[in-house]
Parts: sequence; structure tokens; C-alpha cells
Amino acid sequence: MEPIIRVRDMCKTFTTDEGTVTAADHISFEIEKGDIYGIIGLSGAGKSTLVRCLNMLERPDSGSVVVDGKEMTALSFRKLREERKGMGMIFQHFNLLMQRTVLDNVCFPLEIAGMSKTEARKKAMECLETVGLSEKARAYPAQLSGGQKQRVAIARAMINHPRILLADEPTGAVDTKTANQIFELFHKLNEEFKITIIIVTHDMALADKVERTVLISDGKISTEKIRKVSLEELQRLASAAEFTHEEYSVLDKAHRLQLTEEMLEEAGIDSNKVRIKVQDGKILIQKE
Repeated sequence: MEPIIRVRDMCKTFTTDEGTVTAADHISFEIEKGDIYGIIGLSGAGKSTLVRCLNMLERPDSGSVVVDGKEMTALSFRKLREERKGMGMIFQHFNLLMQRTVLDNVCFPLEIAGMSKTEARKKAMECLETVGLSEKARAYPAQLSGGQKQRVAIARAMINHPRILLADEPTGAVDTKTANQIFELFHKLNEEFKITIIIVTHDMALADKVERTVLISDGKISTEKIRKVSLEELQRLASAAEFTHEEYSVLDKAHRLQLTEEMLEEAGIDSNKVRIKVQDGKILIQKE
């Protein structure tokens, strides 16, 4: 069976005031139809750019992106717009229209496509029922919790009955309990509608919740990109330098030191100002 997504030798760079940043460095991978696929990496690793290149929200500089048999980089604007209807997109910060009700937010893609308001609302209510939020149809985003807002965003992404869901840090703005509920919802959508779901996250625990996982850093992906692994094995691989790339070096390509929130908390650092000292080949970071 042909993979629903095939990426070959994809490259993407951005020019900043500090120079050229490589977000995707000759990346190749495949995703099978019906998979729930995780892309894991630290902030700035290139994972969001990677997923945005799948639906051409970002255009690769070179390489091939084939989705459901179609070369996305070769499509005209009109054909690309049609293909995107089959690829729902979910964002970390929800991107809801604050002046519209929950129901009207979910309706919005159908309204701008020219569907009648009555038919659009009917379909939107069905999607809200699917995500367990039909009772909030007349509420406004400001009246919802973070988890409820993300469910609205998921319902909106489902409105065109997509074959693929692209979720960019869908649990980044919610607590752990809510994040687990959102992952449960993704599994429900995957099982009921056979949707292929690609989830971008910095959460290593995602490995236990999806079929396949890829680690990405500095625009490169690990050689373990499509092998199913346990959370324990994934953490071991991430720390044991068992990859052929340089992605797990401490410094990124812009020579920035990458520290997780957990590291900062462990060191008792709660501000942006620190003192740094190099001693015996080690970098010492202390609260200022």
C-alpha cells in the first residue's frame, strides 16, 4: 500500500537578521494511511516548519512532498486550495474568532466556501457533537477553558471531513490532564474516521500515545524515524547518541544553548538573566 505522505530530500531555509536558518535539512520520511504519527523536538528544532510544508503553508526550497499521490510542490494555487480541504490544521493557540460563537467558528470554513448558513450550521453541530462540545455551541471563546477551545479548533478542522489532520503543538497551551483528554480525542477520531493524524510536540511522553515517532532537531530527523518504540527506549535513544546526525548536540546551528523548562526549574532559575562560566569543559549556569 502506498504511503499517504511521502517526503523526499526536503529542504527549507529562512533568512533572519542573524543569518540563514536551516529549518529542514534534506529530510525524508513516509507516513502510512491511518497512522497517528508524532514529530517531537525542542522549540526551534524545525518540527512546525516540517508539518507546515506538508500542506504548503510553507513552501520547501527543494525536494518532494507527495500527499495522497499528488506532488504538492507542483500544484497550481487553485488545485492546492482543493487539496488543503482534505488536510485539517490545528494550532497551539487555537486561532478562534473571538467575536463569533463556538458554532460560528466551526461554520466559518464552510461559509467562506459558499455553503448556506443553515447547512453549514448543521454540519458544524455534528462536528461539535463528535468532539463532545455541542452544549457550548452558543458560547463565545472567552467563556471556554483551554481544553474546550482546542476542541472547537479540532471540530473546525474536521468540518471538511479531511483525510489528514495536522496538529501543531495541540497540547502546548493546556495542562497535562487536558492534554491527555485531547490525545484520547485524536485516537477516537482516528478509529472512527480512519484519519491520518500528524502531531507536532515537544512532549517526549507522546511516544506512548502514537504508533510512530520521529525526533527532529536543527532541521534533521533521527534514523529511528518510523520504528515504533516505547517511551523508555525513545528517551534512551535521545540521550545515547545512537543517531548518525548532530541533532542532539547542546548548541544549535546558531550557537544558542538549548535548555528545557525542567532544567531551568531544577537549577532554580526563574528569570531571563543568568551568569555563565566555563569550567573544566563544563558550562555552569547560575541564577544572577
